[in-house]
Amino acid sequence: MSSNLPRRLFLRTGSLLMAAGSLFGVNAATAADSAPAARPILLELFTSQGCSSCPAADAVLRDLGGRGDVLALGFHVDYWDYLGWADPFASPQFTARQQVYSQRRGFQMYTPQLVIDGQAAVVGSQRGRVEGGIETVKRELRSVASAIVRNGASVKVSVGTTAQKDAGGEVYLVSFDPEEATDIQRGENSGRRIVYTNVVRSIRAIGRWDNQPMTVSETLRGDERGARLALIVQNRNGEIWAVAATPAG
Repeated sequence: MSSNLPRRLFLRTGSLLMAAGSLFGVNAATAADSAPAARPILLELFTSQGCSSCPAADAVLRDLGGRGDVLALGFHVDYWDYLGWADPFASPQFTARQQVYSQRRGFQMYTPQLVIDGQAAVVGSQRGRVEGGIETVKRELRSVASAIVRNGASVKVSVGTTAQKDAGGEVYLVSFDPEEATDIQRGENSGRRIVYTNVVRSIRAIGRWDNQPMTVSETLRGDERGARLALIVQNRNGEIWAVAATPAG
């Protein structure tokens, strides 16, 4: 099945695994912003160790992961696992997130697919298109001030306000590991050792932001084992309002 073309695998309709959690809102001292707050551009690579087209995209994500103007995350999907190699980082939850983009944004599903700030989808190995998409998003940025702080298993997330009246969205907590490596023994990438950047371990909704100052306090669950954490605020149309992450190292 080796090919340089993106892998188009259409999925069955099923329940989506990103229902919102409880909302814990308290007043904060953040005033409405007169201009968009600076934030990283969210890059989501939907990838799989079972796909021979994916290592090139994984390498692009690794290079982009060192940039300060983006948060580059790798979501490993599970729909390649039946072909002889089960990706140890794959989750049906990540497949469901890609399916949401397909249903709500009309994106065709394939690997390696890179979604840029919830608004555009490109082949993840096409670095020029990825970088062009980043610059386009920067010119049309929606943004609100936000922060995420971790203290052991305790996490505090804060989101401010913006003067843009249509602002709002779900608040997601993401855990991810900065670097992971796998010696792949079967499947299309058999015999290869691949180093991955910002491998997502979990994602869940922890509340809703309605353009009011809010703070959410959470205790990490057992599956939220990534060394770093990120905050994403995103509406039903995929539009991103806030992105923040705990420091590296």
